[in-house]
Amino acid sequence: MNIQKMMQQAKDMQDKMQSMQADLEHIEVEGASGGGLVKVVMSCKGDVKSINLDESILVPSEKEVVEDLIKAAFNDANAKKDQKTADETQRIMGDMGLPAGVKLPF
Repeated sequence: MNIQKMMQQAKDMQDKMQSMQADLEHIEVEGASGGGLVKVVMSCKGDVKSINLDESILVPSEKEVVEDLIKAAFNDANAKKDQKTADETQRIMGDMGLPAGVKLPF
């Protein structure tokens, strides 16, 4: 196979992956537990958009505060997940003798 053609295919694949990652930012999913008593809406990139807790499981005056605290905790965990992934990627690349921040074609 032609090396130039392989490199172009790798570039095309990388472009498609980047496009997909951007699209995932706008796609939302909903998770539920407790028979629908707790619902979470998040983007496919992992950002929590909203949390809804059925009032039957809360003291009504505290509902919004608890929802905001849970949302913040999810987003904090997500940010830590991203940082941990980046740290581990850099560690592995260092173990392989690759310079930090190198962009691979896949």
